[in-house]
Amino acid sequence: MAVAKRKDKLEAAEWMYEIIREPVVTEKSTMGSAHGQVTFKVPLTATKPKIKAAVETLFKVSVTNVNTLIQKGKTKRFRASMGKRVDVKKAIVTLKDGQTIDVGTGL
Repeated sequence: MAVAKRKDKLEAAEWMYEIIREPVVTEKSTMGSAHGQVTFKVPLTATKPKIKAAVETLFKVSVTNVNTLIQKGKTKRFRASMGKRVDVKKAIVTLKDGQTIDVGTGL
């Protein structure tokens, strides 16, 4: 039984690393850090409960709220043809008071 539980934890860690792709470091996202918020890029199929579980497990913090948004890709011209950038889903994670995540360091 102990081996099966350990294997479930390892599998859980693998999908958690796939959920949290990279932090978003922009002026607007760094202003959110004053309010205990951190912004991450996540897959389009990620749900709020999965994002919350991944952040709490990987960074060992407690999450109070998760807001998501889908940023639609711009339509751009490439020489004679039109192209479109990919859509990106972002998750704005609000942490419990007094907790922080340093996005400058890796996992």
